[in-house]
Amino acid sequence: MTHELKRPIRVLVAKVGLDGHDRGAKVIATALRDAGMEVVYTGLRQTPEMVVNAALQEDVDAIGISILSGAHMTVFPKIIKLMKEKQLDDVLLTGGGIIPDDDMKELNAMGVGKLFAPGATTSDISVYIKDWVSKHRDF
Repeated sequence: MTHELKRPIRVLVAKVGLDGHDRGAKVIATALRDAGMEVVYTGLRQTPEMVVNAALQEDVDAIGISILSGAHMTVFPKIIKLMKEKQLDDVLLTGGGIIPDDDMKELNAMGVGKLFAPGATTSDISVYIKDWVSKHRDF
């Protein structure tokens, strides 16, 4: 069931690990802000623990991870585990980067939301987040 939201969607955008390429994350953060969302960008070299703690502190509706390092099969499962431990069951974990299709399917099966490959439009990403939040969050 989709319902009208009473406040802007809050999204945390993060770069996890040693991957120092953040141009894409900044482009997404700007696009989401332009789409009316409140965006918290944590910057480079975050740990999964830092990301989940920031998500809790900022009371976000969605977490977006940008990953180009190839560590997605370590990073996403760790974040999902921490989110479950902190009872962030109604927060979307999504992201994008260089992630093979088979790995995307495996991560989706673990509970990670839709993952976006290079070339995805910022519009597709913002529509996905808005639709997910309006169906799964109640505010």
